[in-house]
Amino acid sequence: MKKLFMAAAAASLLAVTGASAQTKVGVLLPYSGTYAALGNEITLGFNMALEEAGRTGEFEMVKEDTEAKPPVGLAKARKLVLEDEVDVIMGLVSSGVLGAVRDFVDGAEVPLIVANAGNDEATGANCSPYISRVSFSNRQVSGPMGEWLAQQGVKTAYTLAPDYAAGHQMVEAFTEKFTEGGGEVLGGEFTPFGQTSDFGPYLTNAKSSGAEALFVFYAGGEAISFVKQYGSFDLAKDLPLYGSGFVTSPLYVAAEGDAAVGVVAALHYVPTVDNETNNAFVATYKEAQGKAPSEFTIQGYDAAKALMAAIDSGASDRASIAKALRGLKFDSPRGPVEIDAATNNIVHDVYIYETVKEGDGLTQKILGTIKAVRDEPNGCELD
Repeated sequence: MKKLFMAAAAASLLAVTGASAQTKVGVLLPYSGTYAALGNEITLGFNMALEEAGRTGEFEMVKEDTEAKPPVGLAKARKLVLEDEVDVIMGLVSSGVLGAVRDFVDGAEVPLIVANAGNDEATGANCSPYISRVSFSNRQVSGPMGEWLAQQGVKTAYTLAPDYAAGHQMVEAFTEKFTEGGGEVLGGEFTPFGQTSDFGPYLTNAKSSGAEALFVFYAGGEAISFVKQYGSFDLAKDLPLYGSGFVTSPLYVAAEGDAAVGVVAALHYVPTVDNETNNAFVATYKEAQGKAPSEFTIQGYDAAKALMAAIDSGASDRASIAKALRGLKFDSPRGPVEIDAATNNIVHDVYIYETVKEGDGLTQKILGTIKAVRDEPNGCELD
């Protein structure tokens, strides 16, 4: 299995294609910039699922780098559809990129399996029968955190997030659920996305607000920088840190070090989820990679599982693949999942977890589980 998995990883990174491939998959992910690690990990998970199923020869992969920039993402989506004539697109990390490609994908009637970007509107008011999401919506991971935090008796919070679509939606959903539970957001700021290296002024403002808790959304390189700087300010006692789980993702929490210890966050997957499917998945991944998988691994893995299930149902072209994905149910390492037929958004469990020390490393202690988190249609009309 280790040799097979490593071969799959090499194929993903080199964009090797096979002449016998029957389904052409456009892989549209960031391979440079702030979210490069996320793109590589999603690709790795996608190939892992194909390799486990012994089906890599059925798929031809065409990779393009979005750089997490909306104009670049749109240009690359056009290339994949108009020049490469892919049957399906998989990927997207940035909510801004998803917003940028939405109209093109819908108009071109090419199925898009979203493997990360949580843009709420993509499965809400701007939903499309051609866009299915196997990752999360922004409100699914930040809303439960707000609700849980209020239930713990926390009365006031301050918020920080990058200034783009995901940052705003994460904060909005957190604020909505936190205030519904009796809490109050005393203030907050949005930091320039991909440009903020010094979080000191923002942390100073958060501390001076007098809030009991700090809620943030950061991911990738920004998450590492933020958590390390939060630790250097020694704020944990007076202003404990909470967030959407990407802030202490298993993918890069080791780089954050002891500053991540004690941070509580909400996420749809952590490697300590205890079920038979996940235990086997984690063992296989660790054998090949020497570390634990992350939510990004799972999102790529489930994207491939969903695509294979759609093809196994008899889907053979763009329209039939899109139709087959709608309402699909399958078991994932994260637990049972469903692509909601009303929205094409994922339905899954969300875990509240704390980052804790274990030996010389860090791991995730699950504090609570919110079962089968499902978004309301929020203006979505697929029929």
